[in-house]
Amino acid sequence: MTTNRGRLVALEGIDGCGKSTLTRLLVERLGLGSELAPVATFEPGATPLGASLRGLLLGRDGAPVAPRAEALLMAADRAQHVADVIAPALESGRWVVTDRYSASTLAYQGYGRGLDLMELGAIVDWANGGLRPDLTILLDLPVAVAAARRGGEGDDRMEAEGLAFQQRVADGFLALAVSGPDPWLVVDATDPVELVADTVWAAIAVLAGPGGPP
Repeated sequence: MTTNRGRLVALEGIDGCGKSTLTRLLVERLGLGSELAPVATFEPGATPLGASLRGLLLGRDGAPVAPRAEALLMAADRAQHVADVIAPALESGRWVVTDRYSASTLAYQGYGRGLDLMELGAIVDWANGGLRPDLTILLDLPVAVAAARRGGEGDDRMEAEGLAFQQRVADGFLALAVSGPDPWLVVDATDPVELVADTVWAAIAVLAGPGGPP
């Protein structure tokens, strides 16, 4: 890693845990006093190709998607996301905060759908070109609380899978946080959003090292 390379922070968790809000808050705070504006992004759908894939993956009115096909579509979205958005930003020295990254594939298609984790891991690493997060933050929230936050109306295909599926995914995220080789921070997402943001910011300051975040 070059000295001027940016940092990649991935926010993970089940739908409704607050990733989108925290992404916005972190990027706003990272941008204060910084000469290089940080990048807020998300998966799936952050590129033109990804937007088309997002409709196939999350739309409830389209054709059924088999688990293996779902995993490959997610991998295609990530490969384009890394190529178009994440890698160029990091190489220019900018920080990137992404709402979902590689751990989501392992949690949703692995623990949620029951696909083989070793096979998925190989696909994930190939799709992201070996680009791993400098820090993965798991917003841990009970599935019933997350469902109540979402309200049910307008749920996409993943969100509509039901509590049993969401519980498998949530358990999968926790398992990944314990066993994964990369740095993880597990945060209690039932806390007020300001407290969650402060906890995450403290971890980012450690990641940034002397001088703190840009």
